[in-house]
Amino acid sequence: MSDNIGGTVLHVGDLAVIIVYFVFILAVGLWSSRKNRGSAGGYFLAGRNMNWIPVGASLFASNIGSLHFVGMVGSGAASGIAIYLYELNAMYVLMILAYIFLPVYIASGVFTMPEYLKFRFGGKRIQIYLAVLALLVYIFTKISADLYAGAIFIEQSLNWNIYTAILLLLAVAAVFTVAGGLTAVIWTDFIQTIIMVLGAITLMILAFVKVGGFRGMVEKYPLAVSNYSRETNDTCSAPRADYMHLFRDPVNGDIPWPGLVGITINSIWYWCSDQVIVQRALAGKTYDHAKAGTILCSYIKILPLFMLVFPGMIARILFPETVGCADPDICMEVCGSPSGCSNVAYPQLVINLMPPGARGMMLAVMLSALMSSLTSIFNSSSTIFAMDIWTHIRCKASELELMIVGRVFVVVLVVISIVWIPVLRHASAQLYVYIQEVSSFLQPPICCIFLLAIFWPRLNEKGAFFGLVTGMLVGIARFIGEYAYGKVSCGEDPTSVPAIIRNFHYLYFSVFLFLLTGIVAALISLCTKPIDERCLYRLTFWSRHSKEPRINIDTWLADERVSSGTGSETSVQSQEQELKMLKSNKENGSVIADDTTDTLIKEEKETGLNKVNFDHTKDPEVLEVVFTKKGQVTWYRRVGNWICGLENMEQTIHKQVERDDMLNVTEKRRWKVVSNISAVISMILMLFLAIYFA
Repeated sequence: MSDNIGGTVLHVGDLAVIIVYFVFILAVGLWSSRKNRGSAGGYFLAGRNMNWIPVGASLFASNIGSLHFVGMVGSGAASGIAIYLYELNAMYVLMILAYIFLPVYIASGVFTMPEYLKFRFGGKRIQIYLAVLALLVYIFTKISADLYAGAIFIEQSLNWNIYTAILLLLAVAAVFTVAGGLTAVIWTDFIQTIIMVLGAITLMILAFVKVGGFRGMVEKYPLAVSNYSRETNDTCSAPRADYMHLFRDPVNGDIPWPGLVGITINSIWYWCSDQVIVQRALAGKTYDHAKAGTILCSYIKILPLFMLVFPGMIARILFPETVGCADPDICMEVCGSPSGCSNVAYPQLVINLMPPGARGMMLAVMLSALMSSLTSIFNSSSTIFAMDIWTHIRCKASELELMIVGRVFVVVLVVISIVWIPVLRHASAQLYVYIQEVSSFLQPPICCIFLLAIFWPRLNEKGAFFGLVTGMLVGIARFIGEYAYGKVSCGEDPTSVPAIIRNFHYLYFSVFLFLLTGIVAALISLCTKPIDERCLYRLTFWSRHSKEPRINIDTWLADERVSSGTGSETSVQSQEQELKMLKSNKENGSVIADDTTDTLIKEEKETGLNKVNFDHTKDPEVLEVVFTKKGQVTWYRRVGNWICGLENMEQTIHKQVERDDMLNVTEKRRWKVVSNISAVISMILMLFLAIYFA
């Protein structure tokens, strides 16, 4: 089969399939969000009401995007199956999320990861630090990688102007996010997961048939070299000899097997403390559903080996002059990069193997993967900005203000992403490896602090903050050095790059950075005052089942700063008594109504005003009042309300996000037994794959 270098024009049937698909997905998003529009809590948080099946599907869809369809497939084409270690590793890291992190998050009543650190350590600097860092990571790695991957696919398959296509994709993603909120995103993720899996499996079958099955792939892959390599005896572009081995040489391997520790560190950050992922699990209606959805996702993680990595290897066999190109001139013609074009592997399969109509469906799969990733990032970014940054700038921000700010921030993300597109076109030849490198330089400090916060009550705010700062400074220094000297290509003089960068693999550096952060955090914590255990109930793994009232750590810190005498205990003891009284009233089923509540209800009856309640400044929530006058609404006001998600204000009165720091994480016996058995089976499958492809 000849290689396709010039791109293709969509068939009319392909366009029809794409249009019908996106109309359907938009309808699903609007339908699923109808109950939550008009509620900032529903827009941002989805109210913890999702079933375990859409939770598991959304976890997978939020993870698998165009980055995987382009980057992971490209890495499979370039070096074989070792890249699947990241997916295999995720299977047991998801168990860490299900059994260790989720119980703490749910019991503590948090909705965002910076919010957890605020409850755990108090103060503002760690929460704001993490929120800002997360937004920067989203903009310059996640969004950038997804956009670049989508750009590659569009250039190869559609032959469109790249900037027009990206602008259209971003506009559609923004519409999905603005129109729905988290509930809409989760339900559209569920639909997109089904389409992605079915389409990718169909293409996988066609690819295996074309290459002669699994045995044909294994036998032909070592011979998949371009004519340029044969004529010049260039060994740099030849396939690796260990292409069918997951575990590779600890010194010369592209992904050395001891680096699994570094992969685990990066994965724990991603799956257990990244807002985009954890937000999906926290949307489960109970801990049982959240845990079951997480375990379901671990099963689905088996699929990428077959529907992504193997097809990448087959693409190199079928199209050695494009996917396996070694001539810089040809590579520039194929993908605009003289260093190689393995990232075009999946687009080449779609273009050359799929018939009209089916090719349109596969394009819809790719676009849905991109939409899923972007909508997840946009929604989570707007949540973090509104909840963890804007509420510090505007402590009494109303619900209307929070919703508008969140949507405007989505527009800001879109603008920054478009500006970043020219940089994306000069990214690494193996996009997936580039993302893992960046993660190894920036994320281990966060992973370390979250693990210590969960397991070590002695960790305090000073230790956590200075551990984060130290780790981040060292990581940024390595990041700058890595890309300031540039990559050493095959055949070039390696001495131009310092040995500490050249020989210190990024996965080994991840382990070093993790340990450095932990040592600094532990030493500073041990040298400073510990946090009162009354402030840590349900915020550590060991206290997740506690029923004791939790003292606000900021109140305790304020008293500590005032004095160390009897007077320093006054506000803490007062708060403790109030919490015990609140707990007693909840257990007895009584409702406490204060004078303010009675006044507002009376005022509503007398003046005909609607109340919209939401306040993020207290826990449990005491809702702030925003008034809107009843009566006729003009058409332009109605349009504005729809854009802001406020057209259903009257239906959402008296509704609020449940925010209780004593949420139950006790499992029902039947759910617990079935979940535990399913988790054990998942781990057995993981070990089987690791041993079989070792």
